[in-house]
Amino acid sequence: MAAMKLSRFTNRILLTRSFQVLLPAAWCKTRSFSNASEPLTQAQGRYMVTLIPGDGVGPELVYSVKRIFSAAGAPVDWDEIPVSDMSYGSRYTLDDVVQSMKKTGVGLKGALTTPSSISSQDHLSLNQKMKTELDLFANVVHCKSLPGYKTSVPGVVEMIKVITKKKSERIAKFAFDYATKHKRQKVTAVHKANIMKQGDGLFLKTCEEVSKLYPKIKFEGMIVDNTCMQGARHTYAGVAGRNIANPTAMILASVDMLDHMNLGSYAKMIKDGLEKTIAEGQLTMDMGGSASTSDFVQAIIGNMYS
Repeated sequence: MAAMKLSRFTNRILLTRSFQVLLPAAWCKTRSFSNASEPLTQAQGRYMVTLIPGDGVGPELVYSVKRIFSAAGAPVDWDEIPVSDMSYGSRYTLDDVVQSMKKTGVGLKGALTTPSSISSQDHLSLNQKMKTELDLFANVVHCKSLPGYKTSVPGVVEMIKVITKKKSERIAKFAFDYATKHKRQKVTAVHKANIMKQGDGLFLKTCEEVSKLYPKIKFEGMIVDNTCMQGARHTYAGVAGRNIANPTAMILASVDMLDHMNLGSYAKMIKDGLEKTIAEGQLTMDMGGSASTSDFVQAIIGNMYS
């Protein structure tokens, strides 16, 4: 898999059998399957889809998908349910989602924020409740690099990692010195010591030893899986409304949804337009470009018909 950056594109799709898509920079898609019914068609061959915009930039990403579907002429109508753990007093509940999904058989979902107050089995998040109620039982992950988005190690498929105490001390001291110089309060050592007990274990232990020389700087170790998840699960509320969010993940999630609904021609049109846009270098800021969300979407629409 191509190297992934921590600025991830996080969106999910619920399809009944159900697909829950999680997409980072290397386009890692995760489909969640359940035993729910197939998508249901409406009159005139149109489909009704349950739509959960999500939190943070979710509504903006959903709007991007709506624009693209409209431009593509995809026969999809939306049953929008803006449910959220963050919208206290909202009239929408999990029951609304479940009832809608039973009627439509398919849904598209943006990322939902889990409040910090939810921390035990007695207080399940909306995400967890949704998985239980819809009987989501398996994830299928797709990983793909797209031409036009550069990674640091194209074509690399294996490696040997050599770790020494001397080099670990050097990088650890550099990190703590950097934190001190730039008035940072914490250093995090990202590792895989839970599996690579010798190599990464030595690295983590060395970092812990060095941290004792810097009592004013907080130190923590974090397993790389958790580190990557931190970037993938956030709803990026801080950039909401600024027209800079990257809709790629939500678009690819919607493409998967169209394939699931046997609307492959529309899926191909949208995916081809997206891939051509990225290959041309028309990128949002998190991918190294300067395009706004709306500019990026407009470029995709243009490339769908070029």
